[in-house]
Amino acid sequence: MQTKDLWVYIETEEGTAKSVGYELLTPGRMLADKLGVRLAAVILGDNVGSVAQKAISYGADAAILVEGAEYGIYNSDASAYALYTLINKYRPDIVLIGATRNGRDLGPRVACKLATGLTADCTGLDIDEETGNLLSTRPAFGGNLMATIVCPDNRPQMSTVRPGTFKKAAPDESRKGEIIREDIHIAPENIRTEITERVKEVTERINLEEAEIIVSGGRGMKKPENFAMLRELAGLLGGSVAASRAAVDSGWLPQAYQVGQTGKTVAPKVYIACGISGALQHLVGMSGSDTIVAINNDPNAPIFKVADYRIVGDVMEVIPAMIEAVRKKKE
Repeated sequence: MQTKDLWVYIETEEGTAKSVGYELLTPGRMLADKLGVRLAAVILGDNVGSVAQKAISYGADAAILVEGAEYGIYNSDASAYALYTLINKYRPDIVLIGATRNGRDLGPRVACKLATGLTADCTGLDIDEETGNLLSTRPAFGGNLMATIVCPDNRPQMSTVRPGTFKKAAPDESRKGEIIREDIHIAPENIRTEITERVKEVTERINLEEAEIIVSGGRGMKKPENFAMLRELAGLLGGSVAASRAAVDSGWLPQAYQVGQTGKTVAPKVYIACGISGALQHLVGMSGSDTIVAINNDPNAPIFKVADYRIVGDVMEVIPAMIEAVRKKKE
């Protein structure tokens, strides 16, 4: 069956969808409309029927649903087998997967089984109007340039896309779409791993991708103790603290807090960059923010080129003043 559909994989865990799947329906809708094809959401999970309907409300024309206990918590063998089986049956032209930890595992496994290419950690997607090929853009050479990659000869064209790169559309609960249920199960002996214990680590508690306000610090914060004022400001604003690669490499915050090419991609309503110069590696991870406030003592800092509000000054003076102003506003 050759459908030419464009698929978006909606990752779920314990019955709940990861936000990145719904985010990807936004570019998926745009690309499908350009190609004149159907946009289908693909959902693997346990008791996730509601996710299928929600995917339709976010723009999918159809949802392909595979349910089973083996998909309740991500397992490489089970998920790769199910997605590979679905692709072989329906033959979509494009498959988009969120570049989460699980997505980065699943995408390459399935692409290898299908003998096709995969562009990883994309930050931009488009269609070549002459050929109809998917154009996948990602940072290259340490974030010093952006590369656009094409897979002209093999199908499906596959890309993983970083969470936070695109924004979810406003859901339309009145949208109707087809829900296709597929009964796919993997033999227990073909599952080579077993989960014996799950530990909620710090990386699971820090959900920067969904934070609406982020206060982020760079090398200009001078020492780890100064991040206390960023935590205070973030707390007053109801936001989260983040860091640049330079701050993380210096050991001031764990890698789970890092924003940038080798960290997380975020798109909050407000991003406050404190003592961050604005190297391309960092800009890749936060340039999609609605409003960017930059504080830096260098008037020529690259961060000011993308900032909506620019404060030239010492963060050690500006941040306390901001904290005082917010406190007075709350009184």
